[in-house]
Amino acid sequence: MSGKRKESDTSASASKKHRKSFTLEEKLEVKSELKKGSMTAMTVFFPLDTARLRLQVDEKRKSKTTHTVLLEIIKEEGLLAPYRGWFPVISSLCCSNFVYFYTFNSLKALWVKGQHSTTGKDLVLGFVAGVVNVLLTTPLWVVNTRLKLQGAKFRNEDIVPTNYKGIMDAFHQIIRDEGVLALWNGTFPSLLLVFNPAIQFMFYEGFKRKLLKTRLQLTSLEAFVIGALAKAVATTITYPMQTIQSILRFGRHRLNPENRTLGSLKNVFYLLRQRVRRFGLVGLYKGLEAKLLQTVLTAALMFLVYEKLTAATFTVMGLKHSQKH
Repeated sequence: MSGKRKESDTSASASKKHRKSFTLEEKLEVKSELKKGSMTAMTVFFPLDTARLRLQVDEKRKSKTTHTVLLEIIKEEGLLAPYRGWFPVISSLCCSNFVYFYTFNSLKALWVKGQHSTTGKDLVLGFVAGVVNVLLTTPLWVVNTRLKLQGAKFRNEDIVPTNYKGIMDAFHQIIRDEGVLALWNGTFPSLLLVFNPAIQFMFYEGFKRKLLKTRLQLTSLEAFVIGALAKAVATTITYPMQTIQSILRFGRHRLNPENRTLGSLKNVFYLLRQRVRRFGLVGLYKGLEAKLLQTVLTAALMFLVYEKLTAATFTVMGLKHSQKH
């Protein structure tokens, strides 16, 4: 009897070890699929981001509905204009995702060291990884912002047009004409925006916990809705800083000529005051409709994919069956 118990314990232990190893494998697969989904979503909703950026940067463009702005862009600049700058943005997104996840997982391996991670630790690690990501990838986002707006028909005559031949030429011209620090324009608001994902996941987990009190698993519709709501809250709270971030990254306005890098806290407050003084508080939210449509739909799609992949992983591993027993 004792021998059978030991054999059973040994078998259970081996099963747990196997399950733990398989979980890590499945997590890597989930992350891989999410990255693919992120790029797909960015491509599908890219025109919405184009409309948002035009409204943020071009102060004199009237704040119309998103589809009206997109129709204006197509009429003035051609059918493919809403997709201008797609490749640099996708490239930056891939690099940014790699830097973030590599930093996060490396720091987690050093800090947690096989122990059970907590929500607090994950938030701290996420913040640090976000800061590292901003410092390393901001030059890429400065360049792709300018390439995305190159050739645009601006309403604001104070905007200086660019003439870059590609990503490398953009780097060369910016360093030559504005100095190497110009590649880090918008770093300060970007650092503040590191809190955006934390706000998003805080609300998402809060909504999720309430729903899971009455059921074992979220439906596709529920995952979509709470993902959309969480991202909408986070986006609305941080949008004014995103507007300033876009202006600073673009950096082609004829303002504050004595400090061309426009990266200090003083200049951030200057741009905020200028917007409010000229357009009221509404001026800080130009393009919010397009941003909400893009980010909410993207985030909701990502959460939906995440929930489905996680459920599929648990099913493959037989965890549902073991929980019942």
